[in-house]
Amino acid sequence: MTQTDEAILETIRDEGNMTPQALDDTFDIAAANYARDRLSELTRYGLVEKIGRGLYRLTDDGRAFLNEELDASELAPVEDAD
Repeated sequence: MTQTDEAILETIRDEGNMTPQALDDTFDIAAANYARDRLSELTRYGLVEKIGRGLYRLTDDGRAFLNEELDASELAPVEDAD
């Protein structure tokens, strides 16, 4: 879990469902596909879920992490995340 990952989760919590492009624009990220890669990783650990083509939302575990009720070091990859 990186600081950017936490910022992505906070942005989705505050702004609602997001696309990788919207996140790239929000963070002014120059690296191509960075947000998409991070969203894939966050999905892999169950903190966000893909709800449509390129659209992601925060999960209950993602909210618990942001509320400091869940330690990211205790997360394991979930099967069939994508």
